[in-house]
Amino acid sequence: MNLEITGKLITLLPETTGQGKNGTWTKREFVIETADQYPKKVCISAWGDKADGLRNVKIGDEIRVQFNIESREYNERWYTDIRAWRIERATAGAGPQAADQPPYQPQQEAGWEKFNGAPTDDLPF
Repeated sequence: MNLEITGKLITLLPETTGQGKNGTWTKREFVIETADQYPKKVCISAWGDKADGLRNVKIGDEIRVQFNIESREYNERWYTDIRAWRIERATAGAGPQAADQPPYQPQQEAGWEKFNGAPTDDLPF
């Protein structure tokens, strides 16, 4: 399963390295913020040579990240990791797959403004 997220790069954490049973490892984490109606911040890790993709971007850039999600258990607790396998700048236009689809247009049912007899210009808060 390939997952993808696009957002603005807001934080680049320092690179960490260590020694494991398979040799030296490198990891760099970064945080992006989505441009949804309710923006979400997502911390993603890039391991080994995948972290090189972060050298071409800077804070504030719009980036597209393809990633996998993996969970593991340690001492009866579960930990979830979002691991990037491709990091690239997002283009100004839509991607090739999105170009085939029309932009999302929410549908409104006829008469929705008369729900509960509320006036159409009155907000509930």
